[in-house]
Amino acid sequence: MMSVKLDKTIHDRQQFDCGVESLNRYLNRMASQQSQKDNTRTFVLVAEQEPQRIIGYYTLTMTPIDLGALPDKLQKKHLNASSGGLIARLAIDKRYARQGYGEWLLVDALSRLLQASETVAFPVVIVDAKEGAMCFYEKFGFIPFQDSTHKLFLPIADIRASLA
Repeated sequence: MMSVKLDKTIHDRQQFDCGVESLNRYLNRMASQQSQKDNTRTFVLVAEQEPQRIIGYYTLTMTPIDLGALPDKLQKKHLNASSGGLIARLAIDKRYARQGYGEWLLVDALSRLLQASETVAFPVVIVDAKEGAMCFYEKFGFIPFQDSTHKLFLPIADIRASLA
């Protein structure tokens, strides 16, 4: 397995179906355009023997953060922070569900964001969990924002410690 940047000339986006129409539509219609405009980067997980088949994908970008929604300890530590890394989307094709690919993609996304934070510092990684995905992210240590039930964060320091 390997994750690579989405390439619409290689990867078969039409066959991907995660069961959530908005995630399917994003991959099919928007991901390449958003990457060309330098708004996001989408990475796909492909099988080495079938590099055109997309097992799953995630999309990364940056997002403004509301320091007031973080716990007091983090607010004080990151007084001047204004943005965080965002895992904007993460989806697995239904044919590959519940086989560990979601976890694999999440770790891969966190690794890429950790690497990016070494060049352009930001204190947290944020996810906006879709319906039913809260438990998945909480299992990996993500913490809900105080003012939002579906938005979660994980401090870069925690990611660095767990991936070290």
